[in-house]
Parts: sequence; structure tokens; C-alpha cells
Amino acid sequence: MLVNFDSLEETSKIWIYQSNRAFTENEIAEIIPNIESFIGIWKRHGEDLKASYQIKYNQFIVIAVDENYNEVSGCSIDALVNLIKQFEQKFTVDLTNRLNISFKDNDNINVVSLADFQHYAKQQKITPNTVVFNNMLTKKADFAQNWEVTADKSWHKRFLVINN
Repeated sequence: MLVNFDSLEETSKIWIYQSNRAFTENEIAEIIPNIESFIGIWKRHGEDLKASYQIKYNQFIVIAVDENYNEVSGCSIDALVNLIKQFEQKFTVDLTNRLNISFKDNDNINVVSLADFQHYAKQQKITPNTVVFNNMLTKKADFAQNWEVTADKSWHKRFLVINN
């Protein structure tokens, strides 16, 4: 069942799917009803899942499920991944590559390979103050507080060059 994102418990499980490029307005207009339709009938072994979504910066699809209501199952997660894979094919984007890293450069969001991110960090083009997106988070409360943070406050800090 589709509910308002803000009404979900802070302990709700989340998945963050990052596109390798921003979606167009027309693509967003197509994605939204597909996600809403999917969540509206999303089930776990025949039982409703209480879920919601957000699309951030026209580039990140965030899905949340209140597992206090009903826990997700492997089959329900597979159904979600199938939906995301459909978006990948339809819009020729990469949403499931966890080795892509995103960061801000002024108001631009850059998505690069992990190897490129490490290279930029060594060149100090990525600094402790660079805003990064921590897409590895799994709880709604963490998403609100720790998703869009400076590199020194995320797992990304392991790649930074720190001058003493």
C-alpha cells in the first residue's frame, strides 16, 4: 500500500537506486505512475507492504518499506529489482551499479566509477568537504541525516588524501 514517505517509521528499510544520469521531466512523468502502481499492489506472500518512494534530484529513486507493518521477503525484493531493471532498459540508464559513486560539484551531480572517484581523491579534486551521496544506507532515519553529506562523514573518507 502506498503511503506518504514522511509517515513511514524511521526504522523503515530503504533502497537507493542512483541513475548514471538525471532523468528528463518526461521520464519522471513516466516513472512516477509506474512506481506508484507497483507500490500500490506490492505484497509479501499475499500481504500488503506499507511503502513509499521519493525521487531526489531527478536522479535517485528511493524506495522505503515499513517492516514493522510487514517485512519484505526475497520475492518482494526481487519484484522491486525487476521494476528497477525495467527502468534501466526503458530509459537506457544504470540504476543498479553499486560501483558508481556520486558527488556534487557545485550544483552538478557527478556519477563516476569507483576507480575514477579514487583517482580524483588522490588528485585532491575530491576533498573532505566534497558533498557525496551515501547510497549504502538501509534505514529511513539514516537517509534523512546521512545520505547527502561531506566525504569526511561517509564511508568515502577512506579514499581521501589527508594532509597533516
